[in-house]
Amino acid sequence: MLKEFFWMCSGADHDLLKNCSKSEQVKYAGIGGTVFFTAVMAFIASAYALFTVFDSVYTAVGFGIIWGLLIFNLDRFIVSTIKKQGKPWIELGQAIPRIILAIIIAVVIAKPLELKIFEKEINKVLLEQKNNLTLQNKEQIALQYSPEINRVTTEIQGLKDAILNKENEINDLYSTYIAEAEGREGTLKIGKGPVYKEKREKHDSSLLELQQLREENKNLIADKEIVLKDLREKQKLQTTNSQPIIDGFDGLMARINALDKLPWLPSFFIFLLFLAIETSPIFAKFLSQKGEYDLKFANHENKIQVWVEQQKNQREELLKTDIILNNKVYYDIGEEEKIYAYKKQKAEDLMQLQSDAFYKKQQDVLQ
Repeated sequence: MLKEFFWMCSGADHDLLKNCSKSEQVKYAGIGGTVFFTAVMAFIASAYALFTVFDSVYTAVGFGIIWGLLIFNLDRFIVSTIKKQGKPWIELGQAIPRIILAIIIAVVIAKPLELKIFEKEINKVLLEQKNNLTLQNKEQIALQYSPEINRVTTEIQGLKDAILNKENEINDLYSTYIAEAEGREGTLKIGKGPVYKEKREKHDSSLLELQQLREENKNLIADKEIVLKDLREKQKLQTTNSQPIIDGFDGLMARINALDKLPWLPSFFIFLLFLAIETSPIFAKFLSQKGEYDLKFANHENKIQVWVEQQKNQREELLKTDIILNNKVYYDIGEEEKIYAYKKQKAEDLMQLQSDAFYKKQQDVLQ
């Protein structure tokens, strides 16, 4: 049962192969087994690749089965169309296009499995890329909000500096009128004279201005701190909302690009392995000697070809004979007076009908 299944996979004629030697049966069972297991590997590879895209087991398995059947059909077609003719150069010419197709299939099959085999290394590369993207994202978002944040922060600091400058000014006025009272500066007279009163009044007036300035700037600072807080929250929110996009940066194309950043030699050997698996049925059939099955198959095709040629020649001879007979029959009929008189009468009737129809038509137009 299994042997016959592998025969079917090889694309060989079951009836012919059943009557061949054991060695021929084993050879084609081996070729069919290679075709089958290549399709299984194609199913696994495509299912994994599609799982990284859709994140759905059912979708990945469904498309994987379709892809595996497609590869199975292609490989079966490739192997079954290579015919052993005992002429290596002709057989090589048949095999080259099929080898090119097998190389393309091997690349398609090998790449998803490489992604699975080197998954840990790829995850490390993707983590580094995600970290870099996170930093770049934060920098780009900061560039959008930094000018406005810096402007508001500068305005808040300016309001605070205005209060501080006013306090320093009042402290200087306080020191001045105290020094005047103590006789250390100004008039150098001890006591609270007119100059002292003038400086004291100036200090008190500035103190009132400071209190007013504090009230005004306090309200302005509170409003600007609300604006500053809102800007920072928007910046944080935008950073948070964009982070899932970066965290999801692990799709099929991202993993392939990450694989390309790893050393190429291991991937190359895996590709060679799958190339050998994919092309093994072709080379097995190409390098094998012309066997019993090939001879029987060629004999079967030759029988069909001869039968088709015979049918074609018979139809051509039948056509030639029929043409000759028809020509002779019509020539003999043309010599008979009865046929001539009959056709003459019909021609006269037809011409009379045409004349009557033309006359009636012209009469209708004139009326």
